[in-house]
Amino acid sequence: MTSRRLFGTDGVRGTANTDPMTAEMALRIGQAAGLRFTRGDHRHKVIIGKDTRLSGYMLEPALTAGFIGAGMDVVLAGPLPTPAIAMLTRSLRADLGVVISASHNPFQDNGIKLFGPDGAKLSDATEAEIEALMETSLTPRLAAPRALGRASRLEDAAGRYIEAAKASFPRGLRLDGLKIVIDCAHGAAYRVAPAVLWELGAQVIPLGVAPDGFNINAGLGSTVPGPMCAAVLAHGADLGIALDGDADRVVLADETGTLIDGDQILGLIARQYARRGQLAGGGIVATVMSNLGLERLITGLGLEFHRTLVGDRYVAERMRALGCNVGGEQSGHLILSDYATTGDGLIAALQVLAGLVGSGRPASTLLRQFQPLPQMLRSVRIAGADTLRQPAVREAVAAAEAALSGTGRLLIRRSGTEPVIRVMAEAEDEALVGQIVAHLCAVLERVAAAAA
Repeated sequence: MTSRRLFGTDGVRGTANTDPMTAEMALRIGQAAGLRFTRGDHRHKVIIGKDTRLSGYMLEPALTAGFIGAGMDVVLAGPLPTPAIAMLTRSLRADLGVVISASHNPFQDNGIKLFGPDGAKLSDATEAEIEALMETSLTPRLAAPRALGRASRLEDAAGRYIEAAKASFPRGLRLDGLKIVIDCAHGAAYRVAPAVLWELGAQVIPLGVAPDGFNINAGLGSTVPGPMCAAVLAHGADLGIALDGDADRVVLADETGTLIDGDQILGLIARQYARRGQLAGGGIVATVMSNLGLERLITGLGLEFHRTLVGDRYVAERMRALGCNVGGEQSGHLILSDYATTGDGLIAALQVLAGLVGSGRPASTLLRQFQPLPQMLRSVRIAGADTLRQPAVREAVAAAEAALSGTGRLLIRRSGTEPVIRVMAEAEDEALVGQIVAHLCAVLERVAAAAA
C-alpha cells in the first residue's frame, strides 16, 4: 500500500496559508478526491462544511474549484459540526463529504477531513490513493467544459442536523426543568447545539457562541473546560457540556462543577444500552488511552472491551468490523453508530441527559461509573523520526514496563498531528506513575538533544 505523507490521523492539518494548508493544496485535494470518487454516469456530488476559522474562507473556494474541475457538483453547507456533514453526506446521497476544520486547534490552524458516501472517514488506503493521484499530472483527467460541476448552497443544512440530533433523544422524554450550560468554543456548533437543547425544553446558558474568525477554541471548549465548569456553579446548572471547534468531541461537568471525561461517559452509555438491550456487538470499543478503570467496569458487566489505536476513525472501523454501536476516546470523541457515523459531542451529551431525566439522579452520581486508576500523560516535543528506536529509550521503556508489570500500563506513541511523543502511564500506585513518566520524558529529551 502506498504510504501517506499528507494525511495524518484526522485528515490534513497545518497552519493556514503555509504548506500544506494552502489554497493551492486544497485545490489539488479537491481535484484528486473528486477524480477518485467519480463512479458511474450519474451527476456526482460533494458536500462541504466548515467551522468558524477565518481561513475557511480561503480553503472553501479552493476546494470548490477543485471538485468542480473534476466534474463534481458542490453543495455548500456553511458552518456546521463535523458529524452534521457526515450525516448530510449520506442523507443527500453525496459521493463525498468534506469538513474544513482543525478541530480543537487554535484559529491559525486548519484542516481538511474527507468522508466517503457512507458517511465514514476514509481509510488509510483510500487517503494514500488520493495522495498518489495528487503527485501525478491531473490536468488531462479533469472534466471537459460541458462536464464541469456546479456549486449551490444548502439553505436548510442546520435545520436538518437539528432535527436529526433531536431524534436521537428518547421519544417521550423532555429536558423541561433542567438548566444546562453549553460551551460551543465559538466553533461550528454555535447555533445548532443551543437550539437543540432549547427545543427539547431545557433552560440554556450558552458560552462561546459569538465566533469572529479568530476566537475558536480560545479559552473555551472541551480542551479548556474551566469556564464551563465555573458557569455550572455560577448558574446552579444541572449539567455542563463543552464541545470542541467542530463539535465531534465533548466533555461534561456535573452539578458540582467537576469535570467528566469521555471514559466516564462511555461507561454510562454502555451500562444504559446494555440494560435496555440496545448494546450491539456484546461490548464497546475504546482506544489504548482509555483508563484501565473503564476496562474493568465493562468486563465486570460481562461485556467485551476492545482497544484500538488512537483516533476516532480507527474506533469507527473496529466498531463496524465487530458490529458494535458504542465506542470512543477518553478525549471525548464518542461514536454512537445508531445515530452517527463519526464522533458527535452533542448526540453523546443527549444520551447522558436522557439518563439524567430517566433516573432522576444528579449528574455527580450518575457519571461516577468507575474509580479511575491514576494516569499521567505528558508530551515531549521531538523533531527526529527515530527517537523511539534509540537504545537508551528502548532500555528505559523496558525498565518501565517491568516496573508496571501486572499493576498498570505504559503507552508511548508518536502523535499523528504534532511533532511530539506522548508518554502515558497508569497504575494503582500514583507515585510510581509519576516517577515513570518523568524518567521517560527526561530520557527522550536527553536523546533528542544529543541528536540535534
